[in-house]
Amino acid sequence: MAGIKELRGRITSISNIQQITRAMEMVATTKLRRFQDRAISSRPYTEEVAGLVGRLAAVLGDSVADRPLFNAGGGDRTLCLLVTSDRGLCGAYNSNLLRFTEQWKDELGREVDFFVYGRKGATYLKKRGHTMARFLTEPKLESIDFTSAAITARMLTQEFLSGKYRDVVLMFSVFESMARYQPTAAPFLPISADALGAEEVVGGSGVILEPDAESIFDSLIPRYLETRVYNTLVESLTSEYASRRFAMKNATDAANDMQKVLKGVYNRKRQEGITTDLLDIVGGAEALR
Repeated sequence: MAGIKELRGRITSISNIQQITRAMEMVATTKLRRFQDRAISSRPYTEEVAGLVGRLAAVLGDSVADRPLFNAGGGDRTLCLLVTSDRGLCGAYNSNLLRFTEQWKDELGREVDFFVYGRKGATYLKKRGHTMARFLTEPKLESIDFTSAAITARMLTQEFLSGKYRDVVLMFSVFESMARYQPTAAPFLPISADALGAEEVVGGSGVILEPDAESIFDSLIPRYLETRVYNTLVESLTSEYASRRFAMKNATDAANDMQKVLKGVYNRKRQEGITTDLLDIVGGAEALR
């Protein structure tokens, strides 16, 4: 059984840890609100761009199928953009995503190369011997903006058009709620009719387009791909901070519970010590009579 001095030291240590986890929870909550606003506001724009591209695809008809971005690449490998976190202390966020990635890769049945955001993902892939084609470190994931996402989208597109890869997949966590962030493998290239929602649109007869529909379509495709990458990165950041906030809250609550238990043990042992001292005093006084 631990002594009073040791118990006092444990209580102090747990109190210090509790202060740290509470501070980290507050920081995660602040950043979560910021990235959550960005994620939610980016969704309607992403959907609208996809819908516009889908409507133009319906206007162009079969000619869309002749474009290289709408057909499987000539390679026999898959390129995957994996988005993890740079730091830990975010619960099961990374482990769930990486476990899902392993299952997806096993079911795919062909070789996969990875573009990686986040040091946790890069470390995991290196340890397990996966092929990491590129580790994206600049800018940091927290500092990502639309320009940086556009550069990443262009890199993925260039790799696909090089003929080395059959397709490109986005691997990230979709933010659904404060307590739910779902690992997802989203097809990126080639562009499919399902992703555009083309089955729900009809040709725009009677609509005047300036310049022609083909020119507008070709100029919108890069923006559509850039928007999807940006939304992927923002969704991942939001999921990361939601998971970190939840993990730090659980750690703070656990420290509080542990502190209560130790304080109870400390008070009992302290009372036992006081009782023993009183008995010794009374016993000594009786012996002197």
